Amino acid sequence: MPATHYFRPIPQPDGGRWRLAGGWVGFSRLERLSRDAPPVIVEEAPPEIIAALTAPRAPVLGLAMDAPRIMGIVNVTPDSFSDGGRWDADRGLAQGRALIDAGADMLDIGGESTRPGAAEVSVADEMARVRPAIEALGDRIPVSVDTRKAGVARAAVGAGAGMVNDVSGLDFDPGMAAAVAETGAAVCIMHAQGVPATMQDDPRYGDVLLDVYDALADRIARAEAAGIPRDRIVIDPGIGFGKTGDHNLAILRRISLFHALGAPVLLGVSRKRFIGTLAGVDQPDRRDPGTLALTLAAVAQGIQIHRVHDVAGIRQGLTLWRAAQDGSRQAAQDIAWQAAQEQPGSRQATERGYGA
Repeated sequence: MPATHYFRPIPQPDGGRWRLAGGWVGFSRLERLSRDAPPVIVEEAPPEIIAALTAPRAPVLGLAMDAPRIMGIVNVTPDSFSDGGRWDADRGLAQGRALIDAGADMLDIGGESTRPGAAEVSVADEMARVRPAIEALGDRIPVSVDTRKAGVARAAVGAGAGMVNDVSGLDFDPGMAAAVAETGAAVCIMHAQGVPATMQDDPRYGDVLLDVYDALADRIARAEAAGIPRDRIVIDPGIGFGKTGDHNLAILRRISLFHALGAPVLLGVSRKRFIGTLAGVDQPDRRDPGTLALTLAAVAQGIQIHRVHDVAGIRQGLTLWRAAQDGSRQAAQDIAWQAAQEQPGSRQATERGYGA
């Protein structure tokens, strides 16, 4: 049943009344959203909402969620939109190692393209593509398998994958939720409208932000009913999957809403077509600056996991963003300390002639 009101935390990089998801962003106010009224800024929300927004997130693949994490993409496919066929010959091993050396925290290995218009791949072919990379790279770094199929998920976890990244959000294969529950793996539940072959054929929503939120809430409930605990669930709003450019931007502008679902949030915007449309860049591998801009905007809203092609560029951007934010926070703390010291009656105020 859709909610009546939705509460989006308004992030504050320099503190706030509450800490968002146990991470690096705070908030003191919220935006109350509904389907039949304009947004309203409020300073309170139901206790269960505040609890969901503030509870520290469980680690994902052994990695704490108190800092942004970079997931490097390894597409062992001949038809990926960004690098199709480039890593197929060596089974993605060189690319995976390069992403590890560039600073990836985890890898997502996929053997079936889910670009718009992509055709389905058999379980046997998909598994033959991803197994070598999972087995070779899983000893060096946490690995996720990008698949919609329960058979591939079971085999991939057996080969060393610790998470199943299902872009269908458990909708494609009826056996996926049970397979994940039985293996004990984590799962990333993504929202998509339709299947890759047709998902960009005139996608429509009543309110894309709230519709996606409700759909993810339903899928989380389905996963839990199948035996997957909440602390093994990650969510992804599915940028570009059955969404127009305007839909994507509406989600990105208010993406902190999804923290209210009580799970870590993964964002996959890397090199996607709407970036090229907005920036006027046709070649996917030239969309990394736009990817970095959207990544940093999402990090400022507390989004924990970022699935990207250009790990080195995103790592550099995050390093500089963190340095700038740390300086901003220190400056804010210095100002607050100074103000406190200069209150009437303080030693500093007396010395400066402000009076006792």
